[in-house]
Amino acid sequence: MTGIRLGLVGAGAIAQLAHLPVLARIRGAQLVAICDNDGPKAGALAQRMGVPDVFTDIDELLDFDELDAVVIATPNHLHEPHALRALKSRVHVLCERPLSLTSGGVQRILDAAAKADRKVLVGNNHRFRSDVQQLNRFLQGGELGRLTRMRAGQYQPRSMQLGWRRTKAEAGGGAFLEYGYPLLDLALWLSDFPEPVRVTAHMDRPPRGGGSVEDAMLVHLVCANEVSFSLDVSWSYVGQEERWWFEVASSRGNARLAPLRVVKELNGKPTNVSPTGASARESVFLQSYRAELAHFVAVLSEEIPYDPPDDQLKVMRVLEAIYKSAEEGREIRF
Repeated sequence: MTGIRLGLVGAGAIAQLAHLPVLARIRGAQLVAICDNDGPKAGALAQRMGVPDVFTDIDELLDFDELDAVVIATPNHLHEPHALRALKSRVHVLCERPLSLTSGGVQRILDAAAKADRKVLVGNNHRFRSDVQQLNRFLQGGELGRLTRMRAGQYQPRSMQLGWRRTKAEAGGGAFLEYGYPLLDLALWLSDFPEPVRVTAHMDRPPRGGGSVEDAMLVHLVCANEVSFSLDVSWSYVGQEERWWFEVASSRGNARLAPLRVVKELNGKPTNVSPTGASARESVFLQSYRAELAHFVAVLSEEIPYDPPDDQLKVMRVLEAIYKSAEEGREIRF
């Protein structure tokens, strides 16, 4: 197989659930190496997926001559140093979210990419969901009128094993960074990144000994033109199954995801104008990663234009204000 030669950095859960199944069959690229500090695990995965090379150190991987790009799927605190090392080695990067734990770190990566003349993309897979793409066409076309608000959330049962995600030094935050960040990114992206005006947030911390990050967060963000966003996440939910929702309200209609349902005012009456089509052959989760990685390969092959992820600076600055509001117990103005 020829094409873009990719290395996967990190062989944890997201790599095994999403990246490896997609990369094993992706067109226009080949996964040539897996890098993880757990050598036996990386070796077993490489053998099972037919990947020719295994590394336990990212510097050794980046010295590998047959490498064009890396997919970074390591714990959050390693995203920035790993991305910077790759760019210094003049290797393109697709990094799982968040790109860094700080807005300053995001800027350092953007600067390093520009200096190295290499491309950086961020793994905001929700943007690539087929239902999100359809919703975006309704919003961009103005079919639902003026956007007024979005409401989103995710509840995960408390029995989950979270590992390093419960440690602030490694994760950067708790339930909101894990589940709220992708919802925040999606809401801002779908609304064309309106200027934030003010935000209030409340967090629930675990009992002593339960970890150094929040178990739940409730956020209300108001942007220019009175567009507002409500985000509600928890990984301590007492329930038997995950809950996920995303809803949009506009002056002449509304929409929600999972499944996509769009209602539009026609001749003074609310009318269901939801797109119809064949059922997806795979889960929304895997479909979004397949589309995201195909987009990465297409950008590197120059089949589609490259847009630097400057918008992640905006997302991270809002995220920092959210945590400041929750920590200080007051409204934060931008």
